[in-house]
Amino acid sequence: MTTFQWLLALHVLSAFLMLAGGVAAAVLYFAAMRHDRPSEVATLLGLIRAGVVFAGVGSLGTIGFGMGLASHLGLKLGAGWLSASLALWIVSVVLGGAGGRPLRHARYLAERLAGEGDLPSAELKAKVAAPVPLVLNWASGVAIVAILVLMVWKPGA
Repeated sequence: MTTFQWLLALHVLSAFLMLAGGVAAAVLYFAAMRHDRPSEVATLLGLIRAGVVFAGVGSLGTIGFGMGLASHLGLKLGAGWLSASLALWIVSVVLGGAGGRPLRHARYLAERLAGEGDLPSAELKAKVAAPVPLVLNWASGVAIVAILVLMVWKPGA
């Protein structure tokens, strides 16, 4: 395999890792919204961390191998689709991090409540279903989809 083929394969693999981690985290998040027992919510929110690890590794791989691929091909970072992709990558990481922070605190609450009798809690339900983390995480996902669209169609290239 050539250097180009290796870089492309690793870039695409990283993109799939990033997307798969994000989808896994989203599925677990929606599952947590549907449960009332704090122990179940804590377990589901705790499992999100695995998805976040995959998304994080994939995210770093996409940027690293993508930059290597761009350099190998002699692409300038000023290319519109490439600059937009980099900006969207930053946006997706920032929004995902900001959306995950309140869920981490919800997990802490769920773990505490699970140890105190594991009874349903309106406060926990409200924290898990809060609109801000939901919107931030959805916006992060939309940014990732927009990156994929730019990578496939490369407008202006």
